[in-house]
Amino acid sequence: MIGHCPNRVQGRCLGTGIMAGLLLLTGCAALTSGAREHMPSADTLVVGGRVIVSAIPERRVEAFAIRGGRVVAVGSQAEMERWAGEDTQRIDVGGRVVMPGLIDSHAHLWGLARNRLRVDLVGTVSYGEVIEAIRIRSDSVEDGEWLEGRGWDQNDWEDSRFPTHHALSEAFPDHPVALRRVDGHALLVNARALVEAGIDASTPEPAGGRILRDGAGHPTGVLVDHAMHLVLSILPEPSPERMREELINAMAYAVSLGLTGVHDMGLSPRAVETYEALGRAGELPLRVVGFWEGESPASARWMRRPPVRFAHGGRWSLVGVKLYQDGALGSRGAALLEDYSDEPGNRGQVFHDAEELVERVRKVTQAGYQVAVHAIGDRANRMVLDAYETVSAEREDGKLWRPRIEHAQVIAASDMGRFAELGVLALMQPTHATSDMPWAGDRLGGLRVQGAYAWQTLLQTGAVVALGSDFPVESVNPLWGLHAAVTRTDAEKNPVGGWFPEERLSPPQALDGFTRSAAFAVGMESDLGTLERGKWADFVVLDVDPLRDSVTKLRESRVWMTVVGGVIQHASPEFALATRPSETRAAVPDPSMASPRMVFGRLW
Repeated sequence: MIGHCPNRVQGRCLGTGIMAGLLLLTGCAALTSGAREHMPSADTLVVGGRVIVSAIPERRVEAFAIRGGRVVAVGSQAEMERWAGEDTQRIDVGGRVVMPGLIDSHAHLWGLARNRLRVDLVGTVSYGEVIEAIRIRSDSVEDGEWLEGRGWDQNDWEDSRFPTHHALSEAFPDHPVALRRVDGHALLVNARALVEAGIDASTPEPAGGRILRDGAGHPTGVLVDHAMHLVLSILPEPSPERMREELINAMAYAVSLGLTGVHDMGLSPRAVETYEALGRAGELPLRVVGFWEGESPASARWMRRPPVRFAHGGRWSLVGVKLYQDGALGSRGAALLEDYSDEPGNRGQVFHDAEELVERVRKVTQAGYQVAVHAIGDRANRMVLDAYETVSAEREDGKLWRPRIEHAQVIAASDMGRFAELGVLALMQPTHATSDMPWAGDRLGGLRVQGAYAWQTLLQTGAVVALGSDFPVESVNPLWGLHAAVTRTDAEKNPVGGWFPEERLSPPQALDGFTRSAAFAVGMESDLGTLERGKWADFVVLDVDPLRDSVTKLRESRVWMTVVGGVIQHASPEFALATRPSETRAAVPDPSMASPRMVFGRLW
């Protein structure tokens, strides 16, 4: 259950349980040396723990100092005392581990908020259970109102074939029903929804989409990829006030799990406007890096405005545009070079032909935005790599600025080395592998699956691999992502030894993927990703060491504190927070970062 912290003081999320006194906010005696008179004091000293400054190379210190929201010094606790002043506060972490803030490099924070208004179908094990979950919601809405849900996965049912609308239509004749698959790339609707959308046997399939049909040609109720928009375009929108509330809740939940930054992929104009309003109001508890939805006509306005970085105290950036080249593997929409092993004759959907894809990439880069293309199947990945190579050759410098491929799940062996050669970043999600492993072999076959979810292979070619979750498709919890990356096992530690264990990441590689490489993926490595001097003081306090302790502890570990720019955004109830008015200065962002900085001239 996503909840919003009710107790906030100057940006600090205050615990409500028993206080153990582990956080001591006390004034420090001023130094009397002559050097003290010429050196400004720190706002905060973080002491009493084991501080991971960076994962690769692994570097550790005892303590660090924060001023103006940034790290100003790292070293021994004794060395940090030089930064103590009358109003310096201390965060004593009680022997726990401090590490750089975790960044989810591919997620849908706005989508997580939107999901709060839908019926949660994740974990349902049968079609009947899906219907029962929707029935509970239907009791609270008027006849004729839409019922929405998300999270079903037919691969988890005894009958793993796609469902048809008939049972859903019989259960809900008076409501149009729209239920998104867990991956977001297929939609199950009932008969009334088909009627309201005007979908029947004569409806043509849109480019890049499929309308599944029965033997007589009638729609079965399952719409894949672009065909979903026939229904999604007529769904009622929640009120701006409700979306703002749910977005605040979603962000608080993400922060409580240790996320200090999220690359929010595929934003609509409405989502961008909401983020910017929250930024102006000082209500963004973490750093959101937005990417426009590049496939929607409504998002074409990105062509008319420049990108920005670190607006609103460094919490809001809008730097890229997300395009799509195929669908998802679970719904057999990912574009493959050969037929699906479990559906001969189907090779998935390509959203754009080669020429159109090149033109779209070209427009994004000409507008000054970073380009990110969703590609899951090996055919889609090859087409995106080809497009990047073509557009790179047109530029004077001969290359694009950090082009991204989102997911990069299935890659032909001959294309593996092209990521590093072309400077293409692979944005990958470890928990996708552990969720998909029960059926991925069926889709791809024994040989082709060996080129899927190939994190270590890509890294060894020299490519940059940044990690994320794709939530709400997967869990928001980044510690689960670290666990999946290092073990390639599920929550029950299956399979023994890991699924294709040669693709496992080392603990430093995994942590780097959620920190430094994630920052690099949006050109922010000079400001984020490690706890080096000069970078934002974004960090997380854990009770386990992700580089030294058994990785199996990660799934059960807890986040004791999340700090963004020197501001405590989450603290467990056991942390005592005693504040004085003079100690709130650490919560004020560096004034030099309070206004947007344009991307032009710095990144491109």
